[in-house]
Parts: sequence; C-alpha cells; structure tokens
Amino acid sequence: MSEVTDIVVPMLQRIQEDVSNLKEDVRHIKTRVSSIEENLVSMNRQIDHFGQRLDRIERRLDLVEA
Repeated sequence: MSEVTDIVVPMLQRIQEDVSNLKEDVRHIKTRVSSIEENLVSMNRQIDHFGQRLDRIERRLDLVEA
C-alpha cells in the first residue's frame, strides 16, 4: 500500500499545483479581457463621435441633403 501512496500522492500534489496555476492564469485572462472590452467600448464611442462629426461636416458643405 505504501508504494501506491508514494506514487499517487506526488501525482495528486502535481495536479493540485497545475490546477492552481490554471486558476491564476484564468484570473489574469479575465482581467485582460475586461480591459480589452473597456477599450473597445471607448473606441466605439469615439467612432460614433467621428460619424456624427462627419455628418455635420457633410451638411455644412451641402454634400448631403439635410
């Protein structure tokens, strides 16, 4: 029984370490994805503003019908 324990316990410890590392990696990934989402929202707002500004410029230059 001791031989089995000597084999299984280190394997379980290694698996536990691997799972802990995976959990930490997933936390980092979630943080980075959240940051990317925030930046995307900001960029979309800027693009919307550019579109509105372009519409106003086109109207002022009579390039489109008002």
